[in-house]
Amino acid sequence: METPTKSNKVHIGRKISRIREIRGIKQDFLAIELGVSQQTISKIEQSEEVEESTLEKIATVLGVTVEGIKNFTEEGIVNYFNTFNDEVTHSFNAYHGCTFNPLDKLMEALEANKDLYERLLASEREKNELLKK
Repeated sequence: METPTKSNKVHIGRKISRIREIRGIKQDFLAIELGVSQQTISKIEQSEEVEESTLEKIATVLGVTVEGIKNFTEEGIVNYFNTFNDEVTHSFNAYHGCTFNPLDKLMEALEANKDLYERLLASEREKNELLKK
């Protein structure tokens, strides 16, 4: 007679906890969004199984799919970020070449502000002259 070992089971609670941590979400925030206590979230994260309806609500708050939670692995995250970093490096170099000098644009904006200030000052002087009369 074989007994199932803990390693054969998928621990959904731990996966929820890791996804929550990676997303930078605290248990308190998740609890508020779900309308439960922080202790309930702690119990859920310690559970090997979670009801499907609860899992759907948690997935929505975490911004992932239910399948994303069920299929979550640490290795998958590492591979995802490695691929993401490679793509970002290549796409940044290819698509974000600056076609103008930012300092020139800054100086143009500064000159425009000076012109606007001078016009405003002249307008105020005209108002003062009219009030004196």
